Amino acid sequence: MLSSLVLAGCGGGSGDSGGDGAAGGSYVGVMLGTNVMSLDTDLATDGDSFEVIADCIDGLMQMDAEGAAVEALAEAYEVSEDGKTYTFTLRDAKWSNGTPVTANDFVFAWRRICKNAGEYAYMMDEIGNIKGAAAIVAGDEDDTTTLGVTAPDDKTLVVELEVPVSFFPSLMYFPTFYPINEEFYTSLEDGTYGTSPDTFLSCGAFMLEDYLPGTANLSVKRNPDYWDAENVKLEGISYQVVGSSDNALTAFKNNSLDIVMISGNQVAAAEDDAELSQSLKVTGAGYMWYLSFSQTEKNAQGGMLANQNLRLAITNAIDREALVDNYVMDGSLATFTAVPPQFAASDTTGEDFSADQQRFADFVGYDVERAQGFFEDAKAELEVDSFEFTMIYGNNEGDEVAKVAQAIKEQVEGNLPGITINLQPMTKAERLDKMQNDDYDVALTRWGPDYADPMTYLGMWVTNNSNNYGFWSNEEYDKIIADCTTGAFVSDYDARWSALYDAETLVMQEAVIAPLYTKANANLISSRVSGVDFHPVALNRVYKAATVS
Repeated sequence: MLSSLVLAGCGGGSGDSGGDGAAGGSYVGVMLGTNVMSLDTDLATDGDSFEVIADCIDGLMQMDAEGAAVEALAEAYEVSEDGKTYTFTLRDAKWSNGTPVTANDFVFAWRRICKNAGEYAYMMDEIGNIKGAAAIVAGDEDDTTTLGVTAPDDKTLVVELEVPVSFFPSLMYFPTFYPINEEFYTSLEDGTYGTSPDTFLSCGAFMLEDYLPGTANLSVKRNPDYWDAENVKLEGISYQVVGSSDNALTAFKNNSLDIVMISGNQVAAAEDDAELSQSLKVTGAGYMWYLSFSQTEKNAQGGMLANQNLRLAITNAIDREALVDNYVMDGSLATFTAVPPQFAASDTTGEDFSADQQRFADFVGYDVERAQGFFEDAKAELEVDSFEFTMIYGNNEGDEVAKVAQAIKEQVEGNLPGITINLQPMTKAERLDKMQNDDYDVALTRWGPDYADPMTYLGMWVTNNSNNYGFWSNEEYDKIIADCTTGAFVSDYDARWSALYDAETLVMQEAVIAPLYTKANANLISSRVSGVDFHPVALNRVYKAATVS
């Protein structure tokens, strides 16, 4: 789980039956955990959507097998001495309609992201620190030409930053920074971009072949005009949404799919099966599951969850080891930090930022006596003896999620008499909509790292951040994050790293969230498939180097 893996072929799986395999010919049949929500980089927010977009569109950079940023649509780049200007030189590449990929495709796409100020627009201003992005995203500047991204000519893209960003090249392989062909986009009816193969252009290893929003199946096919087509061997990928681990195991065993993810009892069953165990590979998924608490008066009995002691009581009443051992059961790690382990390491020491899972033992852990102490303090402060909250969770995000939700309900209610948690399952899209519109009490949710730096998590809890679903606000925290992004610590790596720990301490002291576990993926991979790259950051699966025997 500590590194990206290139999977070699192994015995068992769908290839053993002979014939063309799960998807036919040299297509690979792949399970998706949820429906693709959008193929528009301005609207996509989930890992499954990002994976399909990345199949079909390249960024300036891409990930190699080890997860490092290497040139893609950019054949080279230069950085100014002050670290604030990047000049990318584009290679010869084409869109799937034959139009050349130009620097203006990036200018158009990035201006659009900032103008629309969607959920991932913060990557442009708060994380990428692109000059002028903050004012555009905030709505204080209508002229998107003020954004610090220009195209002096078709092959040159110049990006100006407010401050140096040490990990900026690695941001360039994230789909939010991908290009869109302006002429093609503006030729479409409003709202139709990316809703079908006819309304979507590719410049990546694959082209969209079959897709209808909301359906359980889609496919991509090899792009013959891809700039690196000689290194793409797959004919295509057939995706299928599978909602339960049991169905995933069945699909793999009956050769319907080549790559599936399983959890719970199905993992144990695969481990005990001589053939299936040869196909089982556990990889780090990177993202962390946690509880988000709405702290506004609109929810939770008039804002009861704004009480720090009540949140601390809940987070200390949860047995995370029991969650991963008895319900998730796929190699996931019980997590006691706001930044999960095994994805962000110091450039100077190489140490995992969250290697010490006992760093915040005074604030989070399974300690019923301590939880009850916090609970008594909360009842005294709020002058209430009982609480009733609703916890929302996705019913299409893996069947272990419902089990985890039920276990949390039982643990909290059992350890803190006086708290009642009502469970409300819904689709992932509905869950996100409720969280984005502050229409919930407690949410069982997750976040995956978009780049290999702790800020991909810590940036979420800045006041008014679009992903700050609890609406927590702390001036000291905001200042630390500002110092780490645009202020005093920008040019001092070790000081910045230390300050990020200070920020995380505030999150844990106030139980802004209740971290639960860092997800692993228990994959079953057909023996006929090799070369799929698995990553814990940004893009979990990359198929450019994959082959089928």
